[in-house]
Amino acid sequence: MEKIAGIGASSGASTDPGIAMRLDRLPVTRLHAAIVVVCALGLLFDVVEAALSNALSAVFSSPPHQVTPAELSLLLASVFAGGAVGAPLLGLLADRHGRRTTLALSLFVLTVTSAFAATSRDVTSLTAFRVLSGLALGAYPPLMVAYLSDLLPPARRGMLILIAGAIGFLGAPAVIFLIRWLTPLQPFGIEAWRWALGFGAAGSAIVGVLFYCLPESPRWLAALRRHAAADAACRQLERSQALMRTADAEPVAAPAPASEADSPSDTHSERFWSAKQGRTHRLRAALLGLLYFLSPWATIGFPVLSGAVLVEKRFRVSDSLLYVGVGMFGPTIGVLAGALVIDRFERRATLALCGGVMALIGLAFASSASPALLMTTGLAFNLVGAIYVAGLSVYAAELFPTALRASVSSGAWAVNRVASAVVPLALLPLLKTSGALVMFAVIGTTLLVGAALVLTLGPRGLAGRPVR
Repeated sequence: MEKIAGIGASSGASTDPGIAMRLDRLPVTRLHAAIVVVCALGLLFDVVEAALSNALSAVFSSPPHQVTPAELSLLLASVFAGGAVGAPLLGLLADRHGRRTTLALSLFVLTVTSAFAATSRDVTSLTAFRVLSGLALGAYPPLMVAYLSDLLPPARRGMLILIAGAIGFLGAPAVIFLIRWLTPLQPFGIEAWRWALGFGAAGSAIVGVLFYCLPESPRWLAALRRHAAADAACRQLERSQALMRTADAEPVAAPAPASEADSPSDTHSERFWSAKQGRTHRLRAALLGLLYFLSPWATIGFPVLSGAVLVEKRFRVSDSLLYVGVGMFGPTIGVLAGALVIDRFERRATLALCGGVMALIGLAFASSASPALLMTTGLAFNLVGAIYVAGLSVYAAELFPTALRASVSSGAWAVNRVASAVVPLALLPLLKTSGALVMFAVIGTTLLVGAALVLTLGPRGLAGRPVR
């Protein structure tokens, strides 16, 4: 099968070339750093919500909250089911009304739904509120990457996005250890997982407000021909003090804003259903959808079900939470390490290598009974898995032009949310009936298939090169 056309092959710029050039030639500034930090904090509370499923899989597998396997599967799948609906809706909002505005909106909705989930009276109502939380946080990662891809200098784009991911991934061990610490205490008679949901609601509200202190994407504004607003946002970045110069960063005189009459004509490269370039976009979207469908079997299946695997291996809930919590430091360590090299290697090769390594580590985890080896392999799997997830998100943002970046990448991300909802429903019964080794054999197979797809069909990526 012929490989999908390489990135950058299509003709026509999808945004004002003056704005794009000014953004691409900037050094890394203090405002860039602030944008990365706020995005990272938003991701942290997104990850807190997702990681709660890891703790809930252990908490609701044991007395006094022991529930049926069907109820537990639905609870674990609920947040991802909501994300399958929320991701494409938020992606469309981001391309029509702005990346910054949509990211803030998603965090405000998450605040409300998490607060209601914290007060739920039974597992059914908790599951329902987790679905609503999924609507809000379903598209945060791809929208964050789209926003950062629009703004960051090409030579440091991958590195800075992964640093944001490393900060965000700290939400997972934070919430696991918070629940473990609060479980015996139960302050004011309130259960630990309820405190964790309240913590997530408060944090999401604060970060949502912080987003309104940041500029909207000048690249997106220029794509909508809002030239005055694009110029003003670009000038904010140009006035900010430089922190890190890049090889291609040079002072650029800011041109006068273009008039509406001088706007570039609408190009086929901006149209998903156009005859000329739409076929390339659709093929890339299909490949991305396949990769996003396959990845959660490992990147969601492992962390969400690792607590249940440890309970099946006869470890106590407190010990299971300890092992899971230690493993949750893997993403931050992995993404920080990946940030040092991601812009030096081809995106496609990085994804394939991570997939093969994860398959081997997962099988080692499943066959182990030693606490030390369980913690080591759990940490290693989450470490490599985080590089894979972050690398795939960056790769996805680079596949499409500015006018389509958020909507198409978020639409493909919806496939990820569907698969993430299916994973607990499929893998938990398999764990109960056939054991951990068979379950991890399925996970390993999906990883190897994904590696083969990206190597045979995937474009190379835009490591160190400007996005369109």
